[in-house]
Amino acid sequence: MSVFRHPERHHVAVLVRHGMLVMELGIVHRLFGQARSAEGEPLYEVVTCTPEPGDVRTDSDIVIPVAAGPEAIAEADTVVVPASSLEYEPTGREYPPALAGAIDRIRPDARIASICTGAFVLAAAGLLDGRRATTHWRSACEFQLEYPRVKLDPDVLYTEDGNVFTSAGVASGIDLCLHLIRRDFGAAVANEVARGTVVSPHREGGQAQFIRRPVPEPQTASTGAARAWALEHLDRPLTLRDLASKEAMSVRTFTRRFREEVGISALQWLTQQRVERARQLLEETDLPIDRIATDCGFGTAASLRQHLQSALGVSPSAYRSTFRRTA
Repeated sequence: MSVFRHPERHHVAVLVRHGMLVMELGIVHRLFGQARSAEGEPLYEVVTCTPEPGDVRTDSDIVIPVAAGPEAIAEADTVVVPASSLEYEPTGREYPPALAGAIDRIRPDARIASICTGAFVLAAAGLLDGRRATTHWRSACEFQLEYPRVKLDPDVLYTEDGNVFTSAGVASGIDLCLHLIRRDFGAAVANEVARGTVVSPHREGGQAQFIRRPVPEPQTASTGAARAWALEHLDRPLTLRDLASKEAMSVRTFTRRFREEVGISALQWLTQQRVERARQLLEETDLPIDRIATDCGFGTAASLRQHLQSALGVSPSAYRSTFRRTA
C-alpha cells in the first residue's frame, strides 16, 4: 500500500535521521504544503520518512515518531535530505547500512535535494561525484577533505546540477524549496508561497552565503531605498550612478555597500529583478513579448529571450505556454 494518498500530486519524501533539525523538516512541509493551483488545490504531498520507522531524536528535546520507512523513497518524485546535528561532530558522519539502503531506493528519474549538511549524505552515497554542490560554509573544509570528487562551491546559497540540488544553511533551504516550486509550477505559485511565509520570493542561487552586512549598522547608510526605487522603475535603463544618487553616495561607495548588504553586484541584482518581472508578466498577462521586454527594461524581445534563456533555459514563449495562469 502506498504511503502517498494522492497520486495526482507531486510526491515529496523528507528523509530524516537521529539528530534532525526540526526547523529544516518544518521548512519542507510548510513551503511545499502551501503551494496551490489556480483552483486552490494542493500541488504537493509531503511525507516524512526514516530508514528505520520509529521515534527519531531531534537536535532539541523533542522526539518525533515517524511511521513511514524507506518505501516512501521509492515512490517519491522529490527526495529531500535535511541536516542532522550528528554531522557537526567529527565522529558523527558515519552512515549506517539502513541509511545507505534508503538512499539506494531513490528512483533514477527522481529529483534529489539536500539542506545544509544533508549534502554529506548525498556525497557519501556517491550522488555528488563530479557534480557541483554546496553545504554550510562552516562545514566546507571538512566536506572538501572527505569528498574531493565533488565540485564544492562554498560561497553560494544553493546549486542545481541535473536532478541533484544542494543548499547551504537553514535559510537557504527556504530559497531552494521556493526554487523547486518555481521550476515545477512557475513564479506566481512560488511568490504566493513566499508571501504566505513572509520571506523574500526569490534569492538567486549564486548569491553569497555569508554577507558581511545583512543589516545596516546603526547610523550607517543602507542601499535599501535605492533598491526599492529601482523596483518601481525597472523599465528605465538604470545605471550605477542613478542608484548611487538615490542614497547620496559615490558610485564606488554604493557599489561596495551594495555587495556587502546583498551579496552580489547591483547590476547582477537588477538583471535578476528584471527576469523575475518578466516571469510574472508572462504568467499573468497576455502582453506581447516586445511589450514585456520594454516594461522589464530589457529593451528588445531578443534581449529578453537571451536573458531568459540564460537564467531558465527556455524562451519567453515556451515559458508562457508552460506557466500561463488563467484568472
